[in-house]
Amino acid sequence: MKLLISNDDGIFAAGIRSLANTLATRGHQVTVVCPDRERSATGHGITMHHPIRAEQVTSVYHQSIQAWACSGTPADCVKLALDALLDSTPDCVLSGINHGANLGNDVLYSGTVSAAMEGLLEGVPSLALSLASFSHSDFQPAADYACQLVPRLAQLDQPLLLNLNIPPITKSTIQGVAVTRLGVRRYKDLFEKRIDPRGKTYYWLAGEVIEEEDGDISHTLPNSLSDAQNMDFMTRFTTDVKALKAGYITVTPLHYDLTAYSDLTGLQNHLPKPCSYAKDPTP
Repeated sequence: MKLLISNDDGIFAAGIRSLANTLATRGHQVTVVCPDRERSATGHGITMHHPIRAEQVTSVYHQSIQAWACSGTPADCVKLALDALLDSTPDCVLSGINHGANLGNDVLYSGTVSAAMEGLLEGVPSLALSLASFSHSDFQPAADYACQLVPRLAQLDQPLLLNLNIPPITKSTIQGVAVTRLGVRRYKDLFEKRIDPRGKTYYWLAGEVIEEEDGDISHTLPNSLSDAQNMDFMTRFTTDVKALKAGYITVTPLHYDLTAYSDLTGLQNHLPKPCSYAKDPTP
C-alpha cells in the first residue's frame, strides 16, 4: 500500500521513525512529510500568510522512505503532500506515533489528530496513533498494530478517521482492542507569570489533567434515535479514557462534521424571527 505519514512531534521524533520504518520493512511504500520541529497542540491550524518550505531528509529513515521536513503545521504537511509532493493519492494517511495520549476533548487541540483529519477531508482513510505516556518510549506495539490495521482500512464502506491510543505497557499485557466513544478530560490551565530579561511580562501555559470521566453523549445523538437506542450506544461503547485505563488499545472513529444534530429542531423553534429573515429557508 502507498502510505503518507505525518505527525506533530517533528521529523526526528522516535514515534514517527518507529512507525514509518516498521511499515516500510513490511513492504509498504512510505512517504513521510512532517514538521521540521515540534508542533504539538497546534490543532488544525494552517499557514496562509507565510511561505511553506520543505526539504528532503536523507538520514534516519529506512532507505526506501522518502522523507520531507516541512516548515508548516501538521495540517500543512498533509495538505502539501497530497497537493504538491506526492505523484498520486495515498491509500492511507497515518499520523503519529504521538508521545502522549490524545483522548476525549484532546482531539480538538491535537496536531496529531488534525494531520489525520486533513487526510479524511481529502477522502483518504486515516489513522491517528498515540502512545499514552510521555515517559514510556516503546513505540513498537503501536507500530505493529498499525501494520495489522492498515490493510483493513480499504475494506471499510467509506473513508474513516480512526483515533488510536495505545497503553504504555508491554505488548504481552495489552488486554485487547476496544472500539470506543470519546470521553472527557478536564484540565487545570495554569498560567505562570514570568518576567523576561528586558523586564516585560509573559505567561507560560502548563495544563494539568485534573479529571478524566465518561462523557454523556445522549445530547449529541440524532433525534431519530429512540431512548433505547441512545442507551444502547452508552452501554455498548465505553469511553476511550476508561478502556485505556483498563489496558486496551482504543479505536475511536472521528468525523469533521461537528453539527449538534439533536439541537437543530430546538434551536429553530427558539430563534427570534425578524421580518427580513421570516422566510423559511427550507427548500
